[in-house]
Amino acid sequence: MQDNADVLVIGSGAAGAALSKRLADRGAKVVCLEQGGWIKPGQYPSDQPNWEIQIHRGAFHFSPNVRRRWEDYPVEETGANPPSVLMFNAVGGSTHHWAAHFPRMHPSDFRSRTLDGVGEDWPIRYRDLEVYYNDNDVEMGVAGLAGDPANPPRPARSTPVLPIGVLGETIGRGFNRLGWHWWPSDNAIVSRDYDARPACLLHGKCMFGCPIGAKASTDVTYWRKAIRKGAVVKPWSRVREITVDERGRARGAVYFDREGKLHEQRAAVVAICCNGIGTPRLLLNSQSKLFPNGLANSSGMVGKNFMIHPFRTLEGVFEARMDGHLGPFGIPAMSQQFYETDAQRGFARGYTLLLERSFGPLHHAWGSFSNHPVPWGADHHKIMRQRFPHLIRVTVMGEDLAEEHNRVEIDADLKDSSGIPAPRVVYSYGDNSLKMLEHGRTMARQALEAAGAVEILDSGPVTPAYHLMGTARMGRDPRKSVVDSNHRAHDVPNLYVVDGSSFVTSAAVNPTSTIGALALRAADKIWEQRRG
Repeated sequence: MQDNADVLVIGSGAAGAALSKRLADRGAKVVCLEQGGWIKPGQYPSDQPNWEIQIHRGAFHFSPNVRRRWEDYPVEETGANPPSVLMFNAVGGSTHHWAAHFPRMHPSDFRSRTLDGVGEDWPIRYRDLEVYYNDNDVEMGVAGLAGDPANPPRPARSTPVLPIGVLGETIGRGFNRLGWHWWPSDNAIVSRDYDARPACLLHGKCMFGCPIGAKASTDVTYWRKAIRKGAVVKPWSRVREITVDERGRARGAVYFDREGKLHEQRAAVVAICCNGIGTPRLLLNSQSKLFPNGLANSSGMVGKNFMIHPFRTLEGVFEARMDGHLGPFGIPAMSQQFYETDAQRGFARGYTLLLERSFGPLHHAWGSFSNHPVPWGADHHKIMRQRFPHLIRVTVMGEDLAEEHNRVEIDADLKDSSGIPAPRVVYSYGDNSLKMLEHGRTMARQALEAAGAVEILDSGPVTPAYHLMGTARMGRDPRKSVVDSNHRAHDVPNLYVVDGSSFVTSAAVNPTSTIGALALRAADKIWEQRRG
């Protein structure tokens, strides 16, 4: 039995770190359980000569099903379009393993039912999050350029925009020729020394961890400050279930340490921050007499409405060098020309066109992101020289509509190494997503051709799942949602769910900026309601 905390936070990633630091600033006694450990900078593949090999195998592979580290749990992937689940367990969570793209949702993303007749409206609006977006930007450290006309105004960025390179200038000319909007992207990678973090060295491998801390993983942003304020992180703590008292209130969590010993950490408030797969898994595994179908699941909505982002990648081959393997891996620029609904296109909502960099020569030989391997044989070196480093990648990232049949549930047979039942993720693309990706394919091809591409490689629709959303969504109606507008569970008054699972809509932007902003707001709400 562990001493009581004011707030027990489960998960230390983008949500758990922001929540913990904000509450520690307020004076709360915060304990965070994290099933992974601290990552030392020298452990990252990005600091090793064989970093590209670890794209396909190794302890830092994107998929837990391939890594199989102690702190990982397996994920059964199924459905008409089985998702390739990508996530990471460590102090800092998947912020170790991300591009650090940091866009915000649009005001329309919170009102899709009212505006477009699809999905559900959020019980909050963009204006409710605006100050928290700004605070989160400061804490994480953002390089960018204010003034994007496609988005609401925001303060000057923490550091100047990162260089967009020759590939950014090239695709920008293509967008300009078509008369389309584009803008240098916000990235949580500092371009100048900032907040005791050094400026990015532009080495181009940061998807595999930033060894100097220029990229904002939460272990080097929120956690170093939260710990100084008294927050406690307990690594190697694998939570089995949330416990409840006889009144149906959350009592704490039972967890295994790395030696397999069982502990219980109690707290006045419990906040689950395990994201779109880990959170429903934990809630569904927390069964009791009072909650036979899983904790906070009277609605039956826990695990339902799983959302990712529909993806399609087009890579243009150019005669000139584009050097996409150099520079920070964050998104140099994007176009939101097709972000809002236009009924004439034949689908609801929209998508973002992302200009993206690539990895090194091995990755190109294996087929790069469009999955077109360089053939073996007499033409291998010729084609390799044509592609590397001559590619520009434009990714279509669309909004995924919430559908109940896309879900996370408990697998009947699969367990992690501690014997805790593992999740099963069921996913199929909807017709709206496929129509959107087809439209995006046409537009991305036009942009690459306008920029001067001599060949275009197309991945077709792909289903990576690293934006995990929607499985414990917020709402006013307890029959159709899991938590209220303050992230408090409808069924359990001292239980909060704060992560991507609370999303009502997926929008067509990366979710991490919004996750952090929601977490800061939730921390304030927990503090305000602490006597409740």
